[in-house]
Amino acid sequence: MGWSSSISSSGWEDVAFSGVGIWLSVTQGNFATLSSSLPSLSAANLLITVGTIIMVIGCLGCVGAVKESRPLLLTFFILLLLIFFLEILCIMLFFIYQDEIDQYAQRDLKKGLQLFGTEGNVGLTNAWMIVQTDFRCCGVTNHTDWFEVYNASRVPDSCCLEYSDNCGLDNPGTWWTAPCYERVKDWLSENLVALWIFALCTALTQILGLVFSMTMFCQAVKVETFYA
Repeated sequence: MGWSSSISSSGWEDVAFSGVGIWLSVTQGNFATLSSSLPSLSAANLLITVGTIIMVIGCLGCVGAVKESRPLLLTFFILLLLIFFLEILCIMLFFIYQDEIDQYAQRDLKKGLQLFGTEGNVGLTNAWMIVQTDFRCCGVTNHTDWFEVYNASRVPDSCCLEYSDNCGLDNPGTWWTAPCYERVKDWLSENLVALWIFALCTALTQILGLVFSMTMFCQAVKVETFYA
């Protein structure tokens, strides 16, 4: 049927989610290892995982549309509807608990500072060095976060305006003072328009997938009833 291509077109979501996830992983992948509690969880990994799940569901919808299978079409509709509501729920919870999420994220990142330079935490150490260098920032909320780590008035060399060995022991006037947490939030804000456009296109595609799959399901029911 002509609508099978409409359902299969919703499969662009898996490419979009995975594409954005890979882009984040390549461009800002160091954020993934800054967390002390969930070092393997990041927005990039989450998007790639979601993209893979949607790809499987999309394949299910394509097969159901081509074969005009009621069970497959209904399964596709239910799974897509569930994902749609989960996305809305996550967005609502994010805005409702935004302050709590901010506070938790800052606490978690500060815990990660305590692991900086320790054995078995090379990834976290390198991530902080790269993020502080690229974003020209120091610490989570300010450069004094590092004082508690070193138990002294010093910072990592990656906080220095001009990098050199042991420059973190020099005068504070030679260090970056901007908070990394705010710098990262600013970076996200700069890309907010693109993220909202992506979210809107994704929502519209999912709605179209729901409409076309249910329409095909109803038509399949009518055909089977007619020939029964």
